[in-house]
Amino acid sequence: MSEPQSALLLRKQLAELNKNPVEGFSAGLIDDNDIYQWEVLIIGPPDTLYEGGFFKAHLQFPKEYPLRPPRMKFITEIWHPNIEKNGNVCISILHEPGDDKWGYEKASERWLPVHTVETILISVISMLADPNDESPANVDAAKEWRESYAEFKRKVAREAVSTVRKKPMLSIKLMDNSATKNGYSLTHS
Repeated sequence: MSEPQSALLLRKQLAELNKNPVEGFSAGLIDDNDIYQWEVLIIGPPDTLYEGGFFKAHLQFPKEYPLRPPRMKFITEIWHPNIEKNGNVCISILHEPGDDKWGYEKASERWLPVHTVETILISVISMLADPNDESPANVDAAKEWRESYAEFKRKVAREAVSTVRKKPMLSIKLMDNSATKNGYSLTHS
């Protein structure tokens, strides 16, 4: 039996990311035998409260990818209005395609099959830099962001520092199974 189109597409995206790494994150498979389960390490973007932190997350792709979006969950603790306390990421492009039943998002802001692992992670990095506190997944973080920014900033700074102290390792299974990458080997200027 041949491999599903979604698996072929994900293998192609993984190969492209290995060939041409994108600054700010590293991505790979959790297990060589499961192309649908990815692990990523995002470096806190420069000039943001998250700068210098290392944030590990998982992407879980449905078999219907790219027609349906993956789910993303941070494994590293992170205090952010658009990240649930359990780590689930709430960002428009990861919402099912079509009209928003509550009318908050336009269909064009939601998942589209043109999105790739790269565009997803760039959007998440952008979200770290510019939270949407009007539609929070973590109401407490959003409230603190609006009403007690200094405390929000202190909390995020403590978390970012603790991610460096914990030295998160990212074991990425490369396409040829030749090696793993240490989270500190990412390109970051």
